[in-house]
Amino acid sequence: MTMAQRLRALPPILGFALVLLTTLSQSQEAAASFIEAWLAPDAHLWPRWEAHDPASAKQPDHGPWDRWLHDNVTVDDQGLNRIAYGSVTPANRATLKRYIADLSAFPVSSLSRDAQLAYWINLYNAATVDLVLDHYPVTSIRDIKISPGFFAFGPWDKKLLTVEAESLSLNDIEHRILRPIWHDPRIHYAVNCASVGCPNLQTTAFTTDNAEALLEAAARSYINSPRGVEIVNGKLLLSSIYNWFSEDFGGNLAAITAHLSAYAAPTLGAILATEPRLAGYRYDWQLNDSGPSN
Repeated sequence: MTMAQRLRALPPILGFALVLLTTLSQSQEAAASFIEAWLAPDAHLWPRWEAHDPASAKQPDHGPWDRWLHDNVTVDDQGLNRIAYGSVTPANRATLKRYIADLSAFPVSSLSRDAQLAYWINLYNAATVDLVLDHYPVTSIRDIKISPGFFAFGPWDKKLLTVEAESLSLNDIEHRILRPIWHDPRIHYAVNCASVGCPNLQTTAFTTDNAEALLEAAARSYINSPRGVEIVNGKLLLSSIYNWFSEDFGGNLAAITAHLSAYAAPTLGAILATEPRLAGYRYDWQLNDSGPSN
């Protein structure tokens, strides 16, 4: 059991007390990392979404989302994919909302497992972008405080979508469908939380045909960027993703390092082979906006 899992297993009042003590006794950055690890959701399967048709050749139309991404996502000089949220046209807003509505109305249980993977990734990412646009301007997606519950923060627990008569939140899609059904750590490189510290929002929609290649490319891109892995004084400074969801990457530093090594460029790979110690975790929640302030 990881530290985050042990914390979440505590009675709420004890967990809150421990978080409070940590906040008072540690630096602001360390305390924030501790709290976020405590709040990070575990993967708990929602069995209703296991239904699929292995023989199905049905494919939702992801063309509108693909074109939207090509029109609105730009790559900055640091390799970060950004969106000029303040400049998205009314026509593009309408296209995005129509795509989300059409995808939500599609009978996802009638799809093959491969088609479902693309479906859920695209729906999550399109809904996230739409959410930010609905509340823009914001400096961080965490400023969209619409989740219910005392310990909730940001928008991730708000029921935003209805698929096959079921109300779904972004957390439902990621932690109750994608993670527990596919058991693939690369999911974390595919779903985008509209933040600078997050793996890139791809410039192409996921499909049955390209999903494997996009997952591989996304993993390689993030791991070889400072947002994912940085070497500081010979130690590893990692994205908080590897802390929040440690169990998906093997549950310990050795397993995480092995995962990173599988995608690392030669220079980084040589350093990882020396089994460097951990310096800590970090994550930049600033909006992936390409507006005037960026």
